[in-house]
Amino acid sequence: MATRSADNTEGTPAQWRALGFLALTELFGMTLWFSASAVVPTLEQEWELSSGGVGWLTSSVQIGFVVGTFVAAFLNLPDVLSSRRLLASSALLGAVSNAAFAIFAVGLWAGIPLRFTTGVFLAGVYPPGMKLAATWSMRYRGVAVGLLVGALTIGSASPHLVRSLTDFPWRQVVLLSSALSVAGGAIVLAFVRDGPFSSAPAPFDPRMVFRLLAERGTRLANLGYLGHMWELYAMWTWVPVFLVGALEGQGSTASLAGTIAFSVIAVGGLGSVVGGVLADRWGRTAITSAAMVVSGASALSAAMLFDASLWLLVSVLFVWGFTVVADSAQFSAAITELSPPQYVGTSLTMQTAMGFLLTLFSIQLVPMVVDSVGWSLAFAMLALGPVVGVAAMLRLRALPESTRLAGGRR
Repeated sequence: MATRSADNTEGTPAQWRALGFLALTELFGMTLWFSASAVVPTLEQEWELSSGGVGWLTSSVQIGFVVGTFVAAFLNLPDVLSSRRLLASSALLGAVSNAAFAIFAVGLWAGIPLRFTTGVFLAGVYPPGMKLAATWSMRYRGVAVGLLVGALTIGSASPHLVRSLTDFPWRQVVLLSSALSVAGGAIVLAFVRDGPFSSAPAPFDPRMVFRLLAERGTRLANLGYLGHMWELYAMWTWVPVFLVGALEGQGSTASLAGTIAFSVIAVGGLGSVVGGVLADRWGRTAITSAAMVVSGASALSAAMLFDASLWLLVSVLFVWGFTVVADSAQFSAAITELSPPQYVGTSLTMQTAMGFLLTLFSIQLVPMVVDSVGWSLAFAMLALGPVVGVAAMLRLRALPESTRLAGGRR
């Protein structure tokens, strides 16, 4: 009876309504991460920050997120606790920490710990949201998770638009993100319930992380995700800087560079949804491999077009922005299909922890390579990630485990 009820949910307005509210929750909740990016130029002047100080301030939330996701994975928090309540409480606590940054921080000594704490709480927003999305669909799981990643992508792009179009006081911008995060937590409590494909709460088992990593299918899906993440966040971080340099050489303004950067990153939101539609129809390994081939080629092409016409350069960057995230949700969807149902949240959280830990290194490497030899080799270095990712997904495609992906569509 439960299976029939679940099957009858697929493609219904109730399913898409729940997924829409979840995407809105993620968009609102994850603004806590990106609020600092929008105000860093102001803080750089007001707090007289060095480049090292700026780096620590912007990376502290990411370090906190990595710590939070590792702790949550080993404690099985998304599977032992209610995902809805974990998401809502994390969004609220993250909003409080973020608001404290706006109200009390007057320099790095207070700013970094508060941004770190905000990152820790965000570990309870993103992975549980993906788990909730997976409980609402089996047939359209790629699209379900893709909607959430698409919302995250638009949130990632928003600071560049805010920076280029507005001049709000930085404390108001940060406080607004806290208000949105509280609203996101309220939305998930009021309008979202666990979907028909949810499992009963799992018993606490700290060894489960190691068991999941030892499984051949999940190990290869995680390796593909790591190759993807090596490229993704470094691209999101440094393409705006790349654009400023390219446009200044052509006499354009930094404001135009910010607007283009927003568009290049935000188009990935559409790419994430389209990738989900195609992966549900043609297979996870096929679409992730194709997306990484195109995104890796775009990385190589973009650097060679640094001095080319603006229209040609921007066209390549749009292709890159679309494909660099089109595969992202599909690695997570694959994990939900390859992992034991009771520990999907743990597996997703561990995958996220490893991926964001890796981004700390690729983000830092890019400016070092640019200073030494220029953008060409830096973007070529990013293309190594898709090479590894494609190899992992093609290997997974050849294994029997791949028949569990997308209803047998590998």
